[in-house]
Amino acid sequence: MLDATRTAARPAHAQPDHPEIAQPKVGVLLANLGTPDHYSYWPMRRYLSEFLSDRRVIDYPKWKWQPILQGIILSKRPFSSGEAYKSIWNEELNESPLMTITKRQTAAIADSMRARYGEQVMVDFCMRYGNPSTQSKVRAMTEAGCRKILFLPLYPQYAGATSATANDQFFRALMEEAWQPTARVVDPYFEHPKYIEALAASVERGYADLAEKPDILVVSYHGMPKRYLMQGDPYHCQCQKTTRLLRERLGWDKTQITTTFQSVFGPEEWLRPYTVEHVAELAKQGKKKIAVIAPAFSADCIETLEEINEEIRESFEHAGGEQFTYIPCLNDDPAHIDALSTVIEENMGGWLK
Repeated sequence: MLDATRTAARPAHAQPDHPEIAQPKVGVLLANLGTPDHYSYWPMRRYLSEFLSDRRVIDYPKWKWQPILQGIILSKRPFSSGEAYKSIWNEELNESPLMTITKRQTAAIADSMRARYGEQVMVDFCMRYGNPSTQSKVRAMTEAGCRKILFLPLYPQYAGATSATANDQFFRALMEEAWQPTARVVDPYFEHPKYIEALAASVERGYADLAEKPDILVVSYHGMPKRYLMQGDPYHCQCQKTTRLLRERLGWDKTQITTTFQSVFGPEEWLRPYTVEHVAELAKQGKKKIAVIAPAFSADCIETLEEINEEIRESFEHAGGEQFTYIPCLNDDPAHIDALSTVIEENMGGWLK
């Protein structure tokens, strides 16, 4: 165990002028997508510019994409996206729900690690886009004495546009450190038993609160261009497996659950079926009561609170749907925190006593 009363010391046998070195710790750095600092025009524009300039997200040639982005898209989209964020903004804390929830998740996981490892583990979070930046948090951890860092992208299923770009940013941050810590990246946990159990329990709670049970559960994942799948991205397959394991854990047959993909952007074909279209089709087929869950998101955000609970709900009801139930993300639910803490402990193997 570390001596909690001394955070830094001069190495044994060192010269008197040797700088003190922070006592070694293990850092656990959680990473989520990101959030604008505010829903007004310029914070939204900065955020969208960083996000949509990422070649992992939009891989069109820079010479072709940047004039469109900086000219047409960023002159209009900050207004529409800002209105969407405004509708869900946490005005009390002046931050997005994603920021609020990620802070709570981080605090809960820190408590879990402290209960088991004392002060040996430092837990913090960063955002791929916006603040707090990955670089700032890696720097803070190294300065605090983290000689080992476990990096956990909060995406259960791997995708180049989520997990990989978060990893890219983490490794770029490590390049800036004079004394690089040993680093590990957590594998996607889309099939981890505790993650599946937490999902199933959330569905069971959601259904238990309803007077009439839904005709079908729509499992909606964030979409991506179909060509990414053709190029070898495993995201689609991992999403399908999460749905299958969830169905098996619930003891349901295939008619009670379906997989869809949301958040389509641009002119090319994305993974199908599209959630917004599929829920309308379900209503027309006579399935008037549906529930929707979004397992790819570790925390409720613009894609769930605004897109699912407003736009997709509207599509379903406009087509004749009568009962739309959104089952929230796992957020800081104790079962989710337990699942993430277990994943962290498994990936820290050999680092701590």
